[in-house]
Amino acid sequence: MKAFEYHKPATVSEAVALLAAKENVTPLAGGMTLLPTMKQRLASPDSLIDLAGIDEMSGVSMDGDVLVIGALTRHADVAGSELVMGRIPGLALLAGRIGDQQVRHRGTIGGSIANNDPAADYPAAILALGAEIVTDKRTIAADDFFVGMFETALLPGEIITAIRISPPTLAGYAKFPNPASRYALAGVFVAKSEKGVRVAVTGAASSVFRASDIEAALSESFSPGALERISLDASDMMSDIHADSEYRAHLIMVMARRAVAKALELG
Repeated sequence: MKAFEYHKPATVSEAVALLAAKENVTPLAGGMTLLPTMKQRLASPDSLIDLAGIDEMSGVSMDGDVLVIGALTRHADVAGSELVMGRIPGLALLAGRIGDQQVRHRGTIGGSIANNDPAADYPAAILALGAEIVTDKRTIAADDFFVGMFETALLPGEIITAIRISPPTLAGYAKFPNPASRYALAGVFVAKSEKGVRVAVTGAASSVFRASDIEAALSESFSPGALERISLDASDMMSDIHADSEYRAHLIMVMARRAVAKALELG
Protein backbone atom coordinates (compact mmCIF):
# COMPACT_ATOMS: atom_id res chain seq x y z
CA MET A 1 0.00 0.00 0.00
CA LYS A 2 1.28 3.44 -0.96
CA ALA A 3 1.92 5.95 1.86
CA PHE A 4 -0.78 8.60 2.31
CA GLU A 5 -1.81 11.50 4.55
CA TYR A 6 -4.61 10.74 7.00
CA HIS A 7 -7.16 13.32 8.17
CA LYS A 8 -10.16 12.84 10.46
CA PRO A 9 -12.45 15.90 10.42
CA ALA A 10 -15.14 16.41 13.03
CA THR A 11 -17.66 18.27 10.85
CA VAL A 12 -19.00 18.13 7.31
CA SER A 13 -17.66 21.61 6.55
CA GLU A 14 -14.19 20.61 7.70
CA ALA A 15 -14.30 17.50 5.53
CA VAL A 16 -15.43 19.51 2.49
CA ALA A 17 -12.62 22.01 3.04
CA LEU A 18 -10.03 19.23 3.20
CA LEU A 19 -11.38 17.61 0.03
CA ALA A 20 -11.12 20.96 -1.76
CA ALA A 21 -7.62 21.70 -0.49
CA LYS A 22 -5.97 18.37 -1.27
CA GLU A 23 -5.07 16.78 -4.58
CA ASN A 24 -5.64 13.08 -5.31
CA VAL A 25 -7.79 12.84 -2.20
CA THR A 26 -10.44 10.23 -1.33
CA PRO A 27 -13.08 10.25 1.42
CA LEU A 28 -13.19 7.16 3.64
CA ALA A 29 -16.45 5.86 5.11
CA GLY A 30 -16.41 2.20 6.20
CA GLY A 31 -13.50 1.29 3.95
CA MET A 32 -14.92 -2.09 2.95
CA THR A 33 -14.08 -1.48 -0.72
CA LEU A 34 -11.54 1.32 -0.61
CA LEU A 35 -8.98 -0.28 1.70
CA PRO A 36 -8.76 -3.61 -0.19
CA THR A 37 -8.31 -1.74 -3.48
CA MET A 38 -5.57 0.37 -1.90
CA LYS A 39 -3.81 -2.76 -0.66
CA GLN A 40 -3.89 -4.11 -4.20
CA ARG A 41 -2.64 -0.71 -5.49
CA LEU A 42 -5.73 -0.38 -7.65
CA ALA A 43 -6.30 2.92 -5.85
CA SER A 44 -3.46 5.13 -4.61
CA PRO A 45 -4.77 8.36 -3.07
CA ASP A 46 -2.28 10.79 -1.59
CA SER A 47 -4.71 11.72 1.18
CA LEU A 48 -7.59 9.98 2.98
CA ILE A 49 -10.34 11.98 4.65
CA ASP A 50 -11.85 9.70 7.30
CA LEU A 51 -15.49 10.70 7.78
CA ALA A 52 -16.08 8.38 10.75
CA GLY A 53 -15.71 11.18 13.31
CA ILE A 54 -18.60 13.25 11.93
CA ASP A 55 -21.39 12.42 14.36
CA GLU A 56 -24.03 14.42 12.48
CA MET A 57 -23.81 11.94 9.59
CA SER A 58 -24.84 8.89 11.62
CA GLY A 59 -28.15 7.62 12.94
CA VAL A 60 -31.77 7.10 11.92
CA SER A 61 -34.55 9.61 12.55
CA MET A 62 -37.91 10.81 11.27
CA ASP A 63 -38.49 14.20 9.64
CA GLY A 64 -42.25 14.33 9.63
CA ASP A 65 -43.28 11.29 7.57
CA VAL A 66 -39.83 10.89 5.98
CA LEU A 67 -37.26 8.40 7.24
CA VAL A 68 -33.79 9.96 7.38
CA ILE A 69 -30.70 7.73 7.52
CA GLY A 70 -27.30 9.32 8.06
CA ALA A 71 -24.76 8.37 5.41
CA LEU A 72 -22.33 6.95 7.99
CA THR A 73 -24.93 4.66 9.57
CA ARG A 74 -23.54 1.12 9.65
CA HIS A 75 -25.40 -1.72 7.98
CA ALA A 76 -25.93 -3.41 11.35
CA ASP A 77 -27.48 -0.23 12.75
CA VAL A 78 -29.87 0.06 9.81
CA ALA A 79 -30.84 -3.59 10.28
CA GLY A 80 -31.39 -3.12 14.02
CA SER A 81 -33.13 0.26 13.92
CA GLU A 82 -36.64 0.19 15.36
CA LEU A 83 -37.59 3.06 13.06
CA VAL A 84 -36.44 1.17 9.95
CA MET A 85 -37.98 -2.12 11.10
CA GLY A 86 -41.25 -0.37 11.88
CA ARG A 87 -41.57 1.68 8.70
CA ILE A 88 -39.59 -0.18 6.03
CA PRO A 89 -38.97 -3.72 7.33
CA GLY A 90 -37.83 -4.81 3.87
CA LEU A 91 -34.91 -2.37 4.11
CA ALA A 92 -33.96 -3.67 7.55
CA LEU A 93 -34.02 -7.20 6.16
CA LEU A 94 -31.74 -6.19 3.28
CA ALA A 95 -29.24 -4.50 5.59
CA GLY A 96 -29.08 -7.54 7.86
CA ARG A 97 -28.00 -9.77 4.98
CA ILE A 98 -25.18 -7.65 3.56
CA GLY A 99 -21.80 -9.40 3.59
CA ASP A 100 -20.79 -10.96 6.88
CA GLN A 101 -20.86 -9.74 10.48
CA GLN A 102 -17.60 -7.82 10.14
CA VAL A 103 -18.79 -6.02 7.01
CA ARG A 104 -22.15 -5.16 8.59
CA HIS A 105 -20.44 -3.56 11.58
CA ARG A 106 -18.01 -1.48 9.50
CA GLY A 107 -19.67 -0.76 6.17
CA THR A 108 -21.97 2.25 5.79
CA ILE A 109 -25.04 2.94 3.71
CA GLY A 110 -23.54 6.11 2.25
CA GLY A 111 -20.31 4.38 1.31
CA SER A 112 -22.19 1.60 -0.45
CA ILE A 113 -24.33 4.01 -2.45
CA ALA A 114 -21.39 6.24 -3.38
CA ASN A 115 -19.38 3.23 -4.55
CA ASN A 116 -22.30 1.87 -6.63
CA ASP A 117 -20.92 -1.63 -7.02
CA PRO A 118 -23.10 -3.33 -9.66
CA ALA A 119 -23.81 -6.21 -7.27
CA ALA A 120 -24.36 -4.23 -4.05
CA ASP A 121 -27.67 -4.47 -2.21
CA TYR A 122 -28.40 -0.90 -1.12
CA PRO A 123 -28.63 0.66 -4.60
CA ALA A 124 -31.61 -1.59 -5.38
CA ALA A 125 -33.41 -0.42 -2.25
CA ILE A 126 -32.59 3.26 -2.78
CA LEU A 127 -33.79 3.17 -6.39
CA ALA A 128 -36.92 1.11 -5.75
CA LEU A 129 -37.90 3.28 -2.79
CA GLY A 130 -37.48 6.48 -4.82
CA ALA A 131 -35.19 7.86 -2.15
CA GLU A 132 -33.42 11.21 -2.13
CA ILE A 133 -29.67 11.35 -1.64
CA VAL A 134 -28.66 14.44 0.34
CA THR A 135 -25.14 15.80 -0.11
CA ASP A 136 -23.29 18.79 1.27
CA LYS A 137 -24.33 20.68 -1.89
CA ARG A 138 -27.76 19.44 -3.03
CA THR A 139 -30.43 16.73 -3.02
CA ILE A 140 -30.36 14.13 -5.81
CA ALA A 141 -33.29 11.89 -6.76
CA ALA A 142 -32.43 8.19 -6.85
CA ASP A 143 -33.49 7.99 -10.50
CA ASP A 144 -30.75 10.50 -11.34
CA PHE A 145 -28.06 9.23 -8.97
CA PHE A 146 -26.89 5.86 -10.30
CA VAL A 147 -25.12 6.48 -13.61
CA GLY A 148 -23.10 3.35 -14.43
CA MET A 149 -20.68 0.77 -13.08
CA PHE A 150 -19.03 2.33 -10.01
CA GLU A 151 -20.30 5.70 -11.26
CA THR A 152 -22.79 8.10 -9.71
CA ALA A 153 -23.94 11.70 -10.13
CA LEU A 154 -21.64 12.82 -7.31
CA LEU A 155 -19.26 15.62 -8.23
CA PRO A 156 -15.58 15.64 -7.17
CA GLY A 157 -15.41 16.54 -3.48
CA GLU A 158 -19.15 16.08 -2.94
CA ILE A 159 -20.14 14.10 0.17
CA ILE A 160 -23.33 12.17 0.83
CA THR A 161 -24.66 13.25 4.23
CA ALA A 162 -28.02 11.47 4.44
CA ILE A 163 -30.67 9.46 2.63
CA ARG A 164 -34.33 10.49 2.80
CA ILE A 165 -37.04 7.90 2.17
CA SER A 166 -40.82 8.20 2.21
CA PRO A 167 -41.92 4.80 3.59
CA PRO A 168 -43.95 2.74 1.11
CA THR A 169 -47.04 0.69 1.82
CA LEU A 170 -45.19 -2.56 1.09
CA ALA A 171 -41.55 -3.38 0.39
CA GLY A 172 -39.49 -6.54 0.09
CA TYR A 173 -36.11 -7.75 -1.11
CA ALA A 174 -34.73 -11.07 -2.26
CA LYS A 175 -31.33 -11.94 -3.66
CA PHE A 176 -29.37 -14.94 -4.86
CA PRO A 177 -26.01 -14.38 -3.15
CA ASN A 178 -22.58 -15.43 -4.25
CA PRO A 179 -21.72 -17.97 -1.53
CA ALA A 180 -18.27 -16.45 -0.94
CA SER A 181 -18.80 -12.69 -1.12
CA ARG A 182 -22.56 -12.60 -0.49
CA TYR A 183 -22.84 -10.02 -3.25
CA ALA A 184 -25.96 -10.50 -5.35
CA LEU A 185 -25.81 -12.55 -8.53
CA ALA A 186 -29.29 -11.10 -8.86
CA GLY A 187 -31.24 -9.12 -6.29
CA VAL A 188 -34.66 -7.52 -6.59
CA PHE A 189 -36.25 -4.88 -4.35
CA VAL A 190 -39.96 -4.16 -4.80
CA ALA A 191 -41.87 -1.25 -3.29
CA LYS A 192 -45.55 -0.35 -3.49
CA SER A 193 -46.80 3.08 -2.48
CA GLU A 194 -49.61 5.50 -3.29
CA LYS A 195 -47.51 6.65 -6.27
CA GLY A 196 -47.34 3.15 -7.74
CA VAL A 197 -44.97 0.19 -7.88
CA ARG A 198 -41.21 0.50 -8.30
CA VAL A 199 -38.85 -2.43 -8.86
CA ALA A 200 -35.06 -2.25 -8.94
CA VAL A 201 -32.58 -4.97 -9.87
CA THR A 202 -28.97 -5.31 -8.75
CA GLY A 203 -26.25 -7.82 -9.57
CA ALA A 204 -27.41 -8.55 -13.10
CA ALA A 205 -26.13 -5.62 -15.19
CA SER A 206 -23.41 -2.98 -15.16
CA SER A 207 -25.46 -0.89 -12.74
CA VAL A 208 -28.68 -1.10 -10.78
CA PHE A 209 -31.77 -0.58 -12.95
CA ARG A 210 -35.54 -0.40 -12.79
CA ALA A 211 -37.51 -3.29 -14.30
CA SER A 212 -40.43 -1.71 -16.13
CA ASP A 213 -42.07 -4.98 -17.23
CA ILE A 214 -42.16 -6.23 -13.66
CA GLU A 215 -43.46 -2.87 -12.42
CA ALA A 216 -46.30 -2.95 -14.96
CA ALA A 217 -47.36 -6.46 -14.00
CA LEU A 218 -47.29 -5.73 -10.28
CA SER A 219 -49.24 -2.51 -10.79
CA GLU A 220 -52.12 -4.63 -12.05
CA SER A 221 -51.77 -7.28 -9.34
CA PHE A 222 -49.23 -7.08 -6.54
CA SER A 223 -48.73 -10.83 -6.18
CA PRO A 224 -46.06 -13.38 -7.09
CA GLY A 225 -48.47 -14.98 -9.54
CA ALA A 226 -48.61 -11.79 -11.60
CA LEU A 227 -45.01 -12.48 -12.66
CA GLU A 228 -45.36 -16.10 -13.72
CA ARG A 229 -45.50 -15.43 -17.47
CA ILE A 230 -42.91 -12.66 -17.68
CA SER A 231 -39.45 -13.31 -19.08
CA LEU A 232 -36.63 -10.80 -19.47
CA ASP A 233 -34.28 -10.16 -22.37
CA ALA A 234 -30.89 -11.49 -21.34
CA SER A 235 -28.91 -9.46 -23.88
CA ASP A 236 -28.33 -6.59 -21.45
CA MET A 237 -27.35 -8.81 -18.52
CA MET A 238 -23.82 -9.54 -17.33
CA SER A 239 -22.01 -12.79 -17.97
CA ASP A 240 -19.02 -13.76 -15.86
CA ILE A 241 -17.46 -16.72 -14.08
CA HIS A 242 -20.32 -16.77 -11.58
CA ALA A 243 -23.32 -16.79 -13.92
CA ASP A 244 -24.14 -16.15 -17.56
CA SER A 245 -26.65 -13.60 -18.78
CA GLU A 246 -29.51 -16.04 -19.37
CA TYR A 247 -29.17 -17.48 -15.88
CA ARG A 248 -29.20 -13.98 -14.40
CA ALA A 249 -32.32 -13.08 -16.37
CA HIS A 250 -33.99 -16.21 -14.97
CA LEU A 251 -32.81 -15.39 -11.44
CA ILE A 252 -34.30 -11.91 -11.61
CA MET A 253 -37.79 -13.31 -12.08
CA VAL A 254 -37.33 -15.88 -9.32
CA MET A 255 -36.06 -13.20 -6.93
CA ALA A 256 -38.84 -10.81 -7.98
CA ARG A 257 -41.51 -13.34 -7.02
CA ARG A 258 -39.76 -13.96 -3.70
CA ALA A 259 -39.43 -10.21 -3.04
CA VAL A 260 -43.15 -9.71 -3.60
CA ALA A 261 -43.97 -12.62 -1.30
CA LYS A 262 -41.65 -11.17 1.35
CA ALA A 263 -43.25 -7.72 1.01
CA LEU A 264 -46.71 -9.23 1.55
CA GLU A 265 -45.41 -11.24 4.50
CA LEU A 266 -43.82 -8.21 6.16
CA GLY A 267 -46.94 -6.13 5.57
